[in-house]
Amino acid sequence: MIVGIILASGYSKRMNRDKLLLEFNNKKAVENVIIAAKNSMLNKVILAYRKDQVRIIGDQYGVETIKNNKAHLGQSESVKLGIARENNADGYLFLAGDQPLISSDFINKIIKEFRDTGKGIIIPKYKGEIKMPILFSSKYRDDLLKSFGEYGGYEIIENNPEDISYIDVKQLHEVCDFNHYKDYLRFLDNKEGK
Repeated sequence: MIVGIILASGYSKRMNRDKLLLEFNNKKAVENVIIAAKNSMLNKVILAYRKDQVRIIGDQYGVETIKNNKAHLGQSESVKLGIARENNADGYLFLAGDQPLISSDFINKIIKEFRDTGKGIIIPKYKGEIKMPILFSSKYRDDLLKSFGEYGGYEIIENNPEDISYIDVKQLHEVCDFNHYKDYLRFLDNKEGK
């Protein structure tokens, strides 16, 4: 079983507004991620949220929701909440709530890579840069539960280079996120991505 955990409890500090609730393709940004996850080969989708508006969107699509009351401690708190919710997974796919162009096909590509290679960590890379979503085998569950701060999983990646399979991303839109309002405007103008 592969569980998708959507990390949607950040503060959007660089954006100065909640980027997860910005409109994209007539839906909220996080809504696009939820739809892609639900339509993929993921066996279960968990939405780790901070704001009730995000939870309401998750409820509309029937995904399991879990409130992150410790979001101020960093992204790893959402990671831990999602993992703790599902003990019997073979792997955990961590999706960013601010990747509104992510597709179910791309999610399936990551899952297929995990199954085909036997590697414990599957990472998309665009022009040499690590991108989300990232899949971790359940063998890293305890390490992920011990992670802290904004980039807890990256220490696991650094310590296990032999257990990583990279997916070379050709099109930025497959993994593109936005952290600044100007990035969002580029999304709307369709200058970024496709």
